[in-house]
Amino acid sequence: MRRSSRAFVGSALLLSILSAVAAFAATPEEIQARKERILGNLLLQYPQLKELGATVSDIKPTDIPGLESGSFVVQGRGEQRFLITSDDKKLWMVGGEPIDVSLSQEEIDKRLAERKAEEEKQNTERKQKLDQAVAGMPIRGNPDARVTIVEFSDFQCPYCSRGADTMAQLLTKYPNDVKFVFKNFPLAFHPWAKPAAIAAHCAAKQNADAFWTLHDKFFKSQSELTPQNVIEKSKEYLQGTSLDLEKWSMCAEKTETPEYKAASDAVDADMQLGQSLGVSGTPGFFVNGTFLSGAQPLTSFEPLIQQAKSGS
Repeated sequence: MRRSSRAFVGSALLLSILSAVAAFAATPEEIQARKERILGNLLLQYPQLKELGATVSDIKPTDIPGLESGSFVVQGRGEQRFLITSDDKKLWMVGGEPIDVSLSQEEIDKRLAERKAEEEKQNTERKQKLDQAVAGMPIRGNPDARVTIVEFSDFQCPYCSRGADTMAQLLTKYPNDVKFVFKNFPLAFHPWAKPAAIAAHCAAKQNADAFWTLHDKFFKSQSELTPQNVIEKSKEYLQGTSLDLEKWSMCAEKTETPEYKAASDAVDADMQLGQSLGVSGTPGFFVNGTFLSGAQPLTSFEPLIQQAKSGS
């Protein structure tokens, strides 16, 4: 058995040497002919590559005897790596860089522990940053709850409307365990989202209940709202609240006032905060600092709530 193993290693080493020598000895014309032959075979399987102007890059030996690595380059669209046998018999497309699978279980456990510690550190730092950012803002739920959910959201986003429904379910199910805070993240391609965000921010400066009135109405009435009517609709929604509408209008409607500029800057600051924490789309949630992206179901939040409640 030992002699057989040595023979195999020796053969593999010899094949590797011969491949390297062959590659070294090949003329530029032979190298180009090989690339063209490989590309021809690729075009046979994927005719669309011709229209994309695909070319084959340099092909180089790998650490594995008899196996080489290359890529075909698509103009304006990057490249696709492949592995090919030195005799050009077989070619495999490669989806990513090689993964080291040589770690022992002890080394795997160590790296997992390190990763967990780093994630916990990041979550703690995010929670501290968010706690400072939401101080004094309108909240729903128990003000003294151990679990804080901060949502970055867009009033015109349909997925955010689903997120609002999920938050309502959570607060009903965990009335004593969760407090919820909303932060504005109006996306540029939603034309009435920022005016609505400013309107809600201006309401919050006066009255938390008025803020949540607009929050709920905006999400429930998305199909009715436009850039042209969002402010007038906001006034309708605010009727019956204790809000000073004239003061609110100076902040939310009269774009030349310092109050309006301050509100617009505050909405922009919300977006910058979200982006600094990793939010790139809406909705984005943080459960005691742990990030959840997108309109997640109730079941995605519950393990994080239980974890945060237990302090683990």
